[in-house]
Amino acid sequence: ARITGLINAAGIASMNLAVTTPASVAVNIINVNLLGTIYCCQNFAPLMLRNKAGSIVNFSTIAVALGLKGESIYAASKAGLIGFTKSIAAELGSRNIRCNAIAPGFIETEMTEVLDPEVVQSWRNSIPLKRGGQPIDVANATVFLASDMSAYVTGQTLHVCGGMLM
Repeated sequence: ARITGLINAAGIASMNLAVTTPASVAVNIINVNLLGTIYCCQNFAPLMLRNKAGSIVNFSTIAVALGLKGESIYAASKAGLIGFTKSIAAELGSRNIRCNAIAPGFIETEMTEVLDPEVVQSWRNSIPLKRGGQPIDVANATVFLASDMSAYVTGQTLHVCGGMLM
């Protein structure tokens, strides 16, 4: 099979303080967010190695850079992804395989629809672009990193966050 791209976008979160998060929940978050990506790369990178070409895009989060209350375990798992992304980019680069990460900020999805409208508006107001991101914003960044448009980009983290992190 000719596999040229791998997008690792799976992720789960639990909005709890680190000290009150049950160990089973923390392990589950790390298993899905970090180990799931590692396992996918271990299974698909060999196919890319045979072709001497490919692009891997791993989904992280802006919470890694911001340090948000209640997202400690989630941020830790996604920070591990950034380190993994940089290291695997170094390991696979000589074979023309790139690996980058996307760190979305506040993206308006079905998950955010359940939040208090005042909370959502306060997030929007705090973002320099004065709006939440849309799924298409993240999709466009993913297409860029997965395509030949980013042929000389590897080991990087692209923050898709409307300027939340500057």
